[in-house]
Amino acid sequence: MKQILQNLASGVTNLADIPSQKVRANHLLIRTTRSLVSVGTERMLVEFGKANLLDKARQQPEKVRMVLDKVKTDGVVPTLEAVRNKLDQPLPMGYCNVGTVLEVGQGVTGFSIGDRVASNGKHAEIVCVPKNLCAKAPDCVSDEAAAFTVIGAIGLQGIRLIQPTLGEAVVVSGLGLIGLMTVQLLKAHGCRVLGLDYDVSKLALAQKLGAETVDLNQNADPLGAAMVFSRGRGVDAVIITASTKSNDPVHHAAQMCRKRGRIVLVGVTGLELSRADFYEKELSFQVSCSYGPGRYDSAYEDNGHDYPLGYVRWTEQRNFEAVLDMLADHRLQTDLLISHHIPFDQATTAYDIISSRVPSLGIVLEYPEPDAFSHSRLLRRTIVRSEEPLNEDRSAATPVIGCIGAGNYATQVLLPAFQKTGVPFQAVASSTGVSAAHAGSKFGFSEITSDGRSVIEASQINTIIIATRHDSHAALAGEALKVGKHVFVEKPLAITREALTELSEVYDECVRAQASPPLVMVGFNRRFAPHIQRMKQLLDGVREPKTFVMTVNAGHIPQDHWTQDRLIGGGRIVGEGCHFVDLLRFLAGSPIIAVQAMATGKTPGTIVAEDKVTVTLRFEDGSMGTIHYFSNGHKAFPKEQLEVFCAGKVLQLENFRKLRGYGWSGFRKMDLWNQDKGQVACVAAFIDAIRQGNGSPISWDELVEVTQVTFDIMDSLT
Repeated sequence: MKQILQNLASGVTNLADIPSQKVRANHLLIRTTRSLVSVGTERMLVEFGKANLLDKARQQPEKVRMVLDKVKTDGVVPTLEAVRNKLDQPLPMGYCNVGTVLEVGQGVTGFSIGDRVASNGKHAEIVCVPKNLCAKAPDCVSDEAAAFTVIGAIGLQGIRLIQPTLGEAVVVSGLGLIGLMTVQLLKAHGCRVLGLDYDVSKLALAQKLGAETVDLNQNADPLGAAMVFSRGRGVDAVIITASTKSNDPVHHAAQMCRKRGRIVLVGVTGLELSRADFYEKELSFQVSCSYGPGRYDSAYEDNGHDYPLGYVRWTEQRNFEAVLDMLADHRLQTDLLISHHIPFDQATTAYDIISSRVPSLGIVLEYPEPDAFSHSRLLRRTIVRSEEPLNEDRSAATPVIGCIGAGNYATQVLLPAFQKTGVPFQAVASSTGVSAAHAGSKFGFSEITSDGRSVIEASQINTIIIATRHDSHAALAGEALKVGKHVFVEKPLAITREALTELSEVYDECVRAQASPPLVMVGFNRRFAPHIQRMKQLLDGVREPKTFVMTVNAGHIPQDHWTQDRLIGGGRIVGEGCHFVDLLRFLAGSPIIAVQAMATGKTPGTIVAEDKVTVTLRFEDGSMGTIHYFSNGHKAFPKEQLEVFCAGKVLQLENFRKLRGYGWSGFRKMDLWNQDKGQVACVAAFIDAIRQGNGSPISWDELVEVTQVTFDIMDSLT
């Protein structure tokens, strides 16, 4: 299928060939008939993409501060590479979609195949959308009109926040698509409406829709006009739908309002507020969150949990339904708001238009009705990028790579590391297909797919990279082992004891059944870092117990992030803390025989206590290690520090850049310009082991031991 993607690094917008998604639980798979280009929002993204790095930085000063902190801890080169990789990630465009339901996911009720629905789906021939972000379109509402549903819901949510009453005087500042829909919705509420804008054509449309207007381009006095409009009292409320860096819309809104008036920001403006503007009048100011309650709540959007009607009358979905009802009753007009109709195969033309001085408002993309041939193309989940046959002389020891997962870490770290080994890349998979298409193009994969299991089943692939969310690692690794594939699993190996047990049984069966069983490797890269390798050389010469102190300034991750979810990410100790357990296990060179852990107290001010943990490990040879894993530190402080005390000597490692030795004969320091956590060396060791027919660089027993210890840590905390 085709989908519109924006590259934020170059500003290029293209119509890309993307594998179709598989319908997910609590989602609908929809074939698009129409989608609406939101000129204001999408123009802003295009302009940001076309800006140079300096201008991008000026637009996001908070991101600049994060970059500078990262430079201090990680070095210039890794930081720049991370920034470039982040900007290079393709951004799917669009959020106003109408189409026909093709498939209904598990857990979905109230929708059937063939239903015509409006959703916040992207500009793509096939979209997979959460059920709570879809609403059935009445038969009397055309596809073109229904494409305005989401835009209308954004305006409607802003109106719900000002809580207008019949006859109130309301100003709409900014008369783009959202502003003009807001004008109509306010009129339907029985309000008097004054519209402000610089564009004469938009002002004329607002007048046709029942608003009085002020032309800001003619040096008109909006404050004076608002006072006249409100009969000298000040307006009851202002809804700001404009998109500008200026603080003026908020400042003027405050001046226009009566005492205890209400201001709601729906658009994007400067937010340097004047206390005096708000203090004397006791004004209320609120920022509206998109389409309504439920937005950015994963339980509502991804997992399909609706809010009880008695407590939350208007959710995102119910706002969609309300807009569609008003479209059906002809209380909302959309024909006047359409400036262009563009066939989807010429969709990039729309972005040329919004980037130019050509007048535009609502741009409707029209999707062709598929025939039998094109329908099969739309639902194609695997796309062959290269028909070049594999080298017939290639031996079984030659790794041929299939990758499942193509997120930031995979594309920024793992795949570049594998690329350096010279191995052929055959297929890459991601759930949406978008990141797979990007990785396929960037790294030269022969196939891209949204079906991860097809990668495992491909006969020409003998080595699988698993870089998906943590809860799928063990199951995918087990499936790959069952068909005799080597496996590189990004940590953790498993997030539950049950999953680890099942995977161990599969591995043991492989060992029993095959003389040369496939290799399993977990991305415990730190033990391969040059500093750690040097420390290991020094410590192996010490025959007495060692004491390790590992301090991890882990950084804050919100409680609702997937890594904090025990069922998906396993929590931060299982998901990331395993790195440091493995590191100490490697340096000690001895099994872990006892574990103790303590977290901060669960007080009202503590969020996710288990990411502020001190862990004590005891090793079989008498060594002892302490891991301080804290998420409540400052970003400028080094993320990882390790100290080793033994035999009257000390080793001190700072953030994988500086190593200091105290009391060591022939060793004082080892410095690197840039941070090196061993990712490249880790991958190289794995590939070399396959090529040479050796065992895994990390033994299976150690992988299981380290994973079990992370479970023991979590048990100790409960």
